Amino acid sequence: MTFEKIDGVMLTNMILTGAHHLSNNAKMIDALNVFPVPDGDTGTNMNLSMTSGANEVKKLNSSNASEVANAFSKGLLMGARGNSGVILSQIFRGFAKGMDKKESLSAEDFAVAVDFGVKTAYKAVMKPVEGTILTVVKDAGKKAVEAAKIETDIIKLMEVILNEAKASLKRTPELLPVLKEVGVVDSGGQGLVTIYEGFLAALKGEELPDEPSNINMEEMVNAEHHKVTQDFMDTSDIKFGYCTEFMVKFEEEKLEENPYNEDEFRNELSEIGDSLLVVSDEDIVKVHVHSETPGTCLTLGQRYGSLINMKIENMREQHSAIVGDAPKKKVAGEKKKYAIVTVAMGKGIKELLESLGATVVIEGGQTMNPSTQDIADAIKQANADNVIVLPNNKNIRMAADQAAELVEEVVAVVPTTTIPQGISAILAFHPESDIETNKQSMDSARQQVKTGQITYAVRDTQINGITIEKDNFMGIIDGDIKSSHPKKEEAVKLLLKEMISDDDEILTVLYGEDVKSSEVDQLVEYIESEYEDVEVEVHNGDQPIYSYIFSVE
Repeated sequence: MTFEKIDGVMLTNMILTGAHHLSNNAKMIDALNVFPVPDGDTGTNMNLSMTSGANEVKKLNSSNASEVANAFSKGLLMGARGNSGVILSQIFRGFAKGMDKKESLSAEDFAVAVDFGVKTAYKAVMKPVEGTILTVVKDAGKKAVEAAKIETDIIKLMEVILNEAKASLKRTPELLPVLKEVGVVDSGGQGLVTIYEGFLAALKGEELPDEPSNINMEEMVNAEHHKVTQDFMDTSDIKFGYCTEFMVKFEEEKLEENPYNEDEFRNELSEIGDSLLVVSDEDIVKVHVHSETPGTCLTLGQRYGSLINMKIENMREQHSAIVGDAPKKKVAGEKKKYAIVTVAMGKGIKELLESLGATVVIEGGQTMNPSTQDIADAIKQANADNVIVLPNNKNIRMAADQAAELVEEVVAVVPTTTIPQGISAILAFHPESDIETNKQSMDSARQQVKTGQITYAVRDTQINGITIEKDNFMGIIDGDIKSSHPKKEEAVKLLLKEMISDDDEILTVLYGEDVKSSEVDQLVEYIESEYEDVEVEVHNGDQPIYSYIFSVE
């Protein structure tokens, strides 16, 4: 059997088979975690994201390949969860764009679309890290373009893509030291390989097993959201006061003089602003950017055509006016000036965050990352002109950034990575200040906090020079494993010894759902005797996975 064209029906079958195969292997991918903690969630995130895209495709029932790809891209975007899900959504967003509205695809067309997905994914990540899903999709895309020059059978082309993706996956430990140390590979890349396996099976008309693939677990791992790519979205906080939105209707005469390139245009705007969104098709380009020089943004856009639907708002002036106005009687449903949206797991932590001023607390965190749509819905639910989002987890940051671009409200994402950071950020919030000032002060506050966590190991491993046995309790400080011990109370003591210095004054303890009150009493007694100058605050967080979460200031 050969395939020289893929229409919408076949592409639908490929997507649904890829989604089904990923779903069957999600737990296996979850287990591929560089840290032996019970919170591996790459497989879950990619599965939920992929399922959202597949559901949009199911609704369509189209034989037009471009229409199917666009529906898939839309579903992925709105359902994207965690860094791995967001990157996956960008891969297939580019794939859809690269099809250039074709009703069916040749082998060459398919290769071009795959390669376009690579470019889009890399563009979405400000500091791409090699040795992750990005490397796997890049290597496979490059091989696809080379093969398509001589290969017209799409089945054979897909075999080339899958084989190169698998080979690239095996090479990831050579690119990431943390993977090489543990002796395993990246799980985001494994997720992509699993999807590609589904694509090939659909093309061949083969049935895939409903049981997880027989994969050597010692050769697999995920470093994507725990050690490395947790950092690639970090950027300097710069104040940009003018919310600038406009559209450019392309004009042939201007395009002849200044050919339009979306990448170059986006890069130019990124130099003079943030909160940037550039979306274009063959007729128009739409821009949203926060900048100090909105006139420059308009001038850059005007090179390509006529400016339409322009809107510029001085956010500082807007906020100052709100502060200066006399109190007004609020009517039902009227928007508040400010709201804070945050993420947490555990009834006690949720109640604590709400008592400190959080407007909406999304249930989620490790093992259950909220999607882009979940965060966008929470922003709207908050019913405020200005919304500050605290993700409280590095693996939720990208979804929060993506949600901020999809809503009409003015949104600032403060990159909190732990619950203690989120608490400190809320305490630094000042309703009288403008949103950029609040973002800076809250970001500064979250960086002053040390976070400690106690959890258990789900497998034997060795990392950072520490030998860890399955079911041991581990002490983690700001994402790094510092200690391991068979007894929980001893692991806590080792952790506190590493965390608390002579300059520290306050220790906050959030105990989890597995901790008994008698254990808490013994812990407080130990802290008060061992660290006399430290004030202790204790809260029942009722959180899963982590027996204790500590905050030291």
